[in-house]
Amino acid sequence: MPRHSILDLAPIPEGRNARDAIANSVRIARAAEALGYTRFWLAEHHNMPGIASAATSVVIGHVAGATKTIRVGAGGIMLPNHAPLVIAEQFGTLATIHGDRIDLGLGRAPGTDMATARALRRGKDADRFPEDVQELLHYLGPPPPDARVRAVPGADTNVPVYILGSSLYGAQLAAHLGLPYAFASHFAPDALHEAAAIYRQMFQPSAHLDQPYFIMAMNVFAAETDADGVRLMTSMQQSFANLRTGRPGPMPRPVHRIEDVLSADVLQMVEHAMRCTAAGSPETVRDQIAFLSVPVAPDEIIVNGAIYDQNARAQSFEIAAEAITAMDTNLAAMA
Repeated sequence: MPRHSILDLAPIPEGRNARDAIANSVRIARAAEALGYTRFWLAEHHNMPGIASAATSVVIGHVAGATKTIRVGAGGIMLPNHAPLVIAEQFGTLATIHGDRIDLGLGRAPGTDMATARALRRGKDADRFPEDVQELLHYLGPPPPDARVRAVPGADTNVPVYILGSSLYGAQLAAHLGLPYAFASHFAPDALHEAAAIYRQMFQPSAHLDQPYFIMAMNVFAAETDADGVRLMTSMQQSFANLRTGRPGPMPRPVHRIEDVLSADVLQMVEHAMRCTAAGSPETVRDQIAFLSVPVAPDEIIVNGAIYDQNARAQSFEIAAEAITAMDTNLAAMA
């Protein structure tokens, strides 16, 4: 049965600021720990007024310091933006402070617009992702005696590394390197089933992992009723539409009818991108999670839920945890 985890972007709601968003992330991480979630991941994004996790390793350290047992990590670090040695030092330091609770998910996308990507990379070659991943793994492993460059801290911390992606490229790379793979089906679900199949078929056991480990991402907006869950979802729908139409901003307040604020063509685009979503009452969410995940048979489901009201957000993650547990119980009874 799949584990369940949380993916967080530290969303900044309208009328609030980045400090509020980071405090909200700490609150959700603590609640997730009490609810039995496996891990709490934060994502790297830049130049986005609605996301407070740009300095991802800093926020991870803050969240890890405010929790005790839940795994905390990056979902992910956009490695082409950074030198592998710097990331090895950052996450090696996190692991040195917090022990075996730190994860390092790696993505190839910029996590921003191209002008900001150029400002971040300063001429760094974005096509070296496979080589950069292997260099980073080298720095996090035991250093050879003659190593001229070492990550300190970082060397021999063996921070678990995950490949993140939304295409077959990431699935093939993760399989080739023998690493776990997390698929971004919460916003790019088109290749989900094919990527899962290719990853499992091509997987090569490694010193990091002896068998495939596939993580599926989905959005969950859970509330007491179907109508309430669908209304919670409208904040993310608006945010996604604003991002895709070049108008990123703070997370909007929910609306009663999304059709009143988004045009038909934009709404169609949003619904297509967000179709790996469960929204509604506990029963509806449980059934939708099962419908979406059972054909993929993920080892883990990582849940994203950008919800404006923080009490509703905490309740949604609580319902999601209960729904996945109930789904697991029902499937076990049917087996």
